[in-house]
Amino acid sequence: DPELRHSLCLHVLQFPCTFFDGRADMCASLCYEILKCCNSKLSSIRSDAAHLLYFLMKSNFDYTGRRSFVRTHLQVVIAVSQLIADVIGIGSTRFQQSLSIVNNCANSDKSIKHTAFPSDVKDLTKRIRTVLMATEQMKEHENDPEMLVDLQYSLAKSYTSTPELRKTWLDSMARIHNKNGDLSEAAMCYVHVAALVAEYLWRKGMFRQGCSAFRVITPNIDEEAAMMEDVGMQDVHFSEEVLLELLEECTDGLWKAERYELIADIYRLIIPIYEERRDFEKLTHLYDTLHRAYTKVMEVMHTGKRLLGTYFRVAFFGQGFFEDEDGKEYIYKEPKFTPLSEISQRLLKLYSDKFGQENVKIIQDSGKVNPKDLDSKYAYIQVTHVTPYLDDKEVEDRKTDFEKSHNIRRFVFETPFTVSGKKQGGVEEQCKRRTVLTTTHCFPYVKKRIAVMYQHQTDLSPIEVAIDEMSSKVAELRQLCSASEVDMIRLQLKLQGSISVQVNAGPLAYARAFLDDSSAKKYPDNKVKQLKEVFRQFVDACGQALGVNERLIKEDQQEYHDEMKANYRDMIRELSDIMHEQVGTPEHVINQSSGRRCQDSSV
Repeated sequence: DPELRHSLCLHVLQFPCTFFDGRADMCASLCYEILKCCNSKLSSIRSDAAHLLYFLMKSNFDYTGRRSFVRTHLQVVIAVSQLIADVIGIGSTRFQQSLSIVNNCANSDKSIKHTAFPSDVKDLTKRIRTVLMATEQMKEHENDPEMLVDLQYSLAKSYTSTPELRKTWLDSMARIHNKNGDLSEAAMCYVHVAALVAEYLWRKGMFRQGCSAFRVITPNIDEEAAMMEDVGMQDVHFSEEVLLELLEECTDGLWKAERYELIADIYRLIIPIYEERRDFEKLTHLYDTLHRAYTKVMEVMHTGKRLLGTYFRVAFFGQGFFEDEDGKEYIYKEPKFTPLSEISQRLLKLYSDKFGQENVKIIQDSGKVNPKDLDSKYAYIQVTHVTPYLDDKEVEDRKTDFEKSHNIRRFVFETPFTVSGKKQGGVEEQCKRRTVLTTTHCFPYVKKRIAVMYQHQTDLSPIEVAIDEMSSKVAELRQLCSASEVDMIRLQLKLQGSISVQVNAGPLAYARAFLDDSSAKKYPDNKVKQLKEVFRQFVDACGQALGVNERLIKEDQQEYHDEMKANYRDMIRELSDIMHEQVGTPEHVINQSSGRRCQDSSV
């Protein structure tokens, strides 16, 4: 409507400070609506919108004394990014034609011929076209959530010098994560946005800490310190109030992601502000939320029912299909407990839709793949379940389950093999290869898949496999016994599998294979001693587990428990014969547990 365009032009002329000074809200809204009209099916509306956009740019240029039109430049690029994020198709020929009209206006306007304005307009339209090209790629991958977020992340990364644009793309990534149920990743997007604003305010002397204050939440935050100060920094209107809103958004996101432990770290940044303002109502609300957060922490620690994600190593092979992704390895984080079959089927369907069902194959084997052995006619995807890997120091430092599953970047999986070439063999020949993968960033991150940076492999000999397996059994039994709420079903299943005296199964198979007089001589003394010590610990752990079981079972399970006690005695007897020493003290354990049971009954 020409009249509307005329009235908007008058409004800009009469109240330029409303658009080009202070908060950018008015200019931002106008740019967003104009750009939507630049994509109209009606050529008259497109033409009016393009001329209005040009008028806004030129008015901004004149308002600054013909130095620049930073405000409009920035808000136009932000509006384009928002329109893309809102999935409004602005990559069309119609939109490109509108950009050409703006360029033509700048080139034919004699009043600004000898200024930097025409080249600045050209630079702006070039930047918009770059964003639109990235958008076309996004359309190709709109059903591939990992690739879509990767593309948005690369755009966010390219705007380190323009905080508001980086924020726009991080916000967009958060929306995708929320839509897909990836709540930890959405929460990390909010944390990165808040850190970005804190870093900006700190550099301007408006806040006491920058992004380093968020390092306690995630070491990935260091990338927000890469903010460069150029033209994009001149028209940013972040404030302490904006930061407070963003920090509250972080709290909400972390709560939904069940990462309650991190809420206190966010509140440490908010509380001093409200204390300084003497805003006791807000402080009451904050401390109430903190109380509820810590109550939730105790609840999930007690029940053990919080699952913060399952991890998989995913590798792609097939140059003709995956192009740059060929040979790349990623760690994928899937929600809560996701079975291997589920992610395998998801990826198979995703890439079958892209390349054709007959062209995609899943490699279930976790072993190393030699690309030369693969048929170039197919796209191959190797999917392997992995678990977080912690070294001895990390195990000691990370006390809680949350600490063991937050800020992790190393993962492990094991592949069985034998020297003869078979995968599986008897315990005397069974080896395994342990592969530890390290990612470029820690989980959780603003993306749910992270590239593998390097890997380290260790081969375990058969006796080392026995030591490793038995050590794991000891750790599991001890953990089950020390839980504040004992999982009786898991405890009994673990006990039953541990004290079995079947000839070819259970821990005794390792003792017969490596500790028997005729066998022990074949193996290094230090390994034999190590295995013996693990067996002593194992017997103690089984005795402790039997004691816990007897204390907690109901009368109808007494017969089942007595049977396990008998198996335990048999196991100790055979182990003592093999090791030529009295292993454990079964009567002591049983009497001790029975005594406890009598005390419990008398209470």
